[in-house]
Amino acid sequence: MRSFLLFLLLSTSLFFPISAQIKVYKGSSTYSGDILCTVSQGKVYSTTSTYSGDILLSLRDDKIYQGSSNYSGDVLYTLRDGKVYSENSSYSGDIVWTLKEGKIYQSTSTSSGDVLATRKDRTVYEGNSSYSGDILFTLDKAATLEEFVAIWHVFRYTY
Repeated sequence: MRSFLLFLLLSTSLFFPISAQIKVYKGSSTYSGDILCTVSQGKVYSTTSTYSGDILLSLRDDKIYQGSSNYSGDVLYTLRDGKVYSENSSYSGDIVWTLKEGKIYQSTSTSSGDVLATRKDRTVYEGNSSYSGDILFTLDKAATLEEFVAIWHVFRYTY
């Protein structure tokens, strides 16, 4: 009986992978027509797609890659200690964003004047705001830091 249950568990996970998709909606919407991107199994897809041709970014080992690539020449960002570095860099002059206490800051700054966005739970607001009219996008599920940075990139440079 034990081996049958193990077989059932393994075979079920092959057909129904245990991973949650994250849907990212424009503003405070939850309408399917307002989905900006979908995150699933280390990939960020355009809108509601999970088709390989619609992969915008790939995530692996604290790095974010362009498209479906895992080639070192296609690294867009490297995450380290709450800092987002351009490409494969770890040089302080290459810090694009600093993430601290739910805020996204420009470069190495942590000054209130350099806040690009504020993240509260699954909602992201423009600048220091928490006003409903300033919601940039909303996630339907929690995201890892790596997933969040990829979503921020897609929002910022695609829409």
